[in-house]
Amino acid sequence: MAHFLVSRISCLMATYAIKSFFLQGGAKIRTPSACRLQFTRWHRSADREALRERRRQQMARGLPEQKPIAGVRQVLVVASGKGGVGKSTTAVNLALALTANEPSKSVGLLDADVYGPSIPKMMNLKGNPQLTDNNRMLPLTNYGIPCMSMGFLVDDDAPVVWRGLMVMSAIDKLLRQVEWGDLDYLVMDMPPGTGDVQLSVTQSVPVAGAVIVSTPQDVALLDARRGAEMFKKVNVPVLGLVQNMSKFQCPKCHHETAIFGSDGALRLADALGVALLGDVPLHANIRETSDRGKPVVVSSPGSPEALSYMELARAVVRRLHEINA
Repeated sequence: MAHFLVSRISCLMATYAIKSFFLQGGAKIRTPSACRLQFTRWHRSADREALRERRRQQMARGLPEQKPIAGVRQVLVVASGKGGVGKSTTAVNLALALTANEPSKSVGLLDADVYGPSIPKMMNLKGNPQLTDNNRMLPLTNYGIPCMSMGFLVDDDAPVVWRGLMVMSAIDKLLRQVEWGDLDYLVMDMPPGTGDVQLSVTQSVPVAGAVIVSTPQDVALLDARRGAEMFKKVNVPVLGLVQNMSKFQCPKCHHETAIFGSDGALRLADALGVALLGDVPLHANIRETSDRGKPVVVSSPGSPEALSYMELARAVVRRLHEINA
């Protein structure tokens, strides 16, 4: 079949060459080889022109138009450059602390970590969201915080094995097809890294500010810097850094040890020109209460660990006021 096509094209080019001879008064007949070369050059030129036209159309379309989430006044994203630094724990306790500090404010929590949703366990929530008459999902609520997560839509032990476009579609549904009601703040627990989800969220909805979580360890700080720089490139205000697992206090002798180093996030915040929003200790109570589905802010509100999250929430609100002013 391929041989036939090549022969057919060669025949057509030979015919074209003979016609060219007669039309031009014919000093010299071009060979089929010369015609094939001319055809190849023309085809490549057409490909380049088509590519330039596609690029021009893409540039003309530009980035997706940002549209606010219905009923949500301000979106806060909690992010980290890498996993395992306590980002989800910080997001959950930040949402609860915002409500505890200002009971008149309504706060929602969105788990955008499609591959590893943690919010259902930390907030002690199970079940599938109910649907409204217009097929919008109703968030599940606990501790006064409406929550939405991919973990409500799949089985606990079911892996989410999706490619980028499917993930983007899921994120869009979590953003646009949820009946949040009226919220002053929507706290979004982002997946670690600087990938498709981060870009999709920041390009589709207006984000009031980003909170970057990191341990003081140098390796974690390298990725935290990348995360902060990514948000700056997409014009999302970086509210500041949270230094998580900063110090461990021995429960018996109360001696404090900086297991992951000391003041690393403070130095990075200074280098980036952003604020250090809070300093959260490495404490067993934070881990235990999160695993039980009773976050420390609601289960031990007077503890030093809970107070560190309360101060973090106050710092976040102050930074939002500064930016909005």
